[in-house]
Amino acid sequence: MKKCIVSNDAPKPVGPYSHAVQAGNFLFVSGQLAVNPMSGKIEGEDIKAQTQLVFKNIEAILKEAGFSFEDVVKVNVYLATLEDFAKFNEVYSTIFTQNFPARTTVEAKLLPGALIEVDVIAVKE
Repeated sequence: MKKCIVSNDAPKPVGPYSHAVQAGNFLFVSGQLAVNPMSGKIEGEDIKAQTQLVFKNIEAILKEAGFSFEDVVKVNVYLATLEDFAKFNEVYSTIFTQNFPARTTVEAKLLPGALIEVDVIAVKE
């Protein structure tokens, strides 16, 4: 059985998708950009600022479903340029400090103004 999750503290979905879908003990969080939930616009002039906002939005979605970063088992990261990898990693390492999730990081063409997009999978035992 699946349950669609939508958080009022994350940017409103702009298409036919949910913030996340819970299937059993798994939570699949849709890709999040550095969108301010209040303005609906991409914010952050650099990769560090955008990474912080992306993970703030993901945290709101996880919380809405009763999960936390400790439950995250897989992270997919899409960077507009891999030149931002080291600076992204500086912020990432403050969010995941132990028991690191598996991660994939790739360079991808993103929406205008976006430097990063992230989706995660979490699981509760």
